[in-house]
Amino acid sequence: MKNFDQLLDKYANLLIEKGINVQKGDNVMIYIAVDQAPLAHFLAKHAYENGARRVHFTWKDDYTTRLDYEYQTTEDLAEVADYTVARQEDLILNQKVSRLSIVSGDPDLLNGIDPSKIDTVQTSRGQKLKVVRNATMNDQVKWTVATAADYGWAKHVFPELADDKQAATDALWDAIFKASRVYEADPVEAWNKHRDLLDEKAQKLNDNQFKKLHYTAPGTDLTLGLPEGHIWVSAQSFNPEGSPFIANMPTEEVFTAPDTNVMDGYVTSTKPLSYAGSTIEGIKVTFADGKIVDVTADKGEQIMKDLVFNNDGAQGLGEVALVPHQSPISQSNLTFYNTLFDENASNHLAIGAAYPTTVKGGTEMSEEELQAAGINRSHVHVDFMIGSAEMDIDGIDADGNVFPIFRQGEWAF
Repeated sequence: MKNFDQLLDKYANLLIEKGINVQKGDNVMIYIAVDQAPLAHFLAKHAYENGARRVHFTWKDDYTTRLDYEYQTTEDLAEVADYTVARQEDLILNQKVSRLSIVSGDPDLLNGIDPSKIDTVQTSRGQKLKVVRNATMNDQVKWTVATAADYGWAKHVFPELADDKQAATDALWDAIFKASRVYEADPVEAWNKHRDLLDEKAQKLNDNQFKKLHYTAPGTDLTLGLPEGHIWVSAQSFNPEGSPFIANMPTEEVFTAPDTNVMDGYVTSTKPLSYAGSTIEGIKVTFADGKIVDVTADKGEQIMKDLVFNNDGAQGLGEVALVPHQSPISQSNLTFYNTLFDENASNHLAIGAAYPTTVKGGTEMSEEELQAAGINRSHVHVDFMIGSAEMDIDGIDADGNVFPIFRQGEWAF
């Protein structure tokens, strides 16, 4: 790719300056794969130039991760050492570390591994490291999730280039740079304008305070309640000190928490879901009386069933997100097999925990108070995509009046 190093440097600066918004004295933790060292070097450089006190790294590697699942027992793999928990608690609670997670790797990394083993490991790690989940879902620290291209991922997105490792990887980097606005003359300013547009949509929804949402599309007829005092959130968030950050780069959504006690109907997924090293397709979820009562899938069904029925709170929903079908990621006509991208090409829902930030006073509520308010609690949070060019969404107010929010996959206001 022409000028790749300059573009990678520009991307790294965007993630540091606009993503986690590194300020003087910040401690930074970067989660990244070993084969993304060039990006890691740029990230560290820009973090220190922005005044970071210390930059920590947690390195990942697909090859050894696969070996771990193949050769370790379920019990050994699911074990989370006390020192690992203590380190995370120190980073989050004492150092207030800003967290930057760079997602890459083969979405089918764990294909063929016993689904029950994957479920047990995911559940154990989620429970043991809840301090991290709570910190990010309550915006106690600045955090950003972004991506990096590698061949293991690129060959799924561009199967026609699968025989050319460099061409496939370059094509994926190009897609990432486009979606993240790296090609703009001033990516930071481009993100400021994009943030403002999303804020306008969120504000209109907040002003209306609908009581329910009704979704209709082929394979979908779902009614979801919205809790009293719910808050629609857009791109930018703030930590307790008032420092802004962008949690997802890219992002095209506005989202809130549904009332997990009011869910009836069914939805059908419109894009594959990459979860726990497996690709899941053709998901259909049925709701009754405020919970998921059935889930099927054309591919990866057992993994979905384990997710929903083997995890506390996973029969409820934690997020409802609105994304127009004409979003730039959707219009790329690419399926990314990566939730960060695919969820920003499509309306989506999340199985599991809701963000306390999506209800007034939520970050000050206890777990019991949140649950009583209809804000679902769980140690999992898994998005799946349901939007299409044929989807209509209505907002229903407390008096039963109906207002169009989406028509044929696009904003109706």
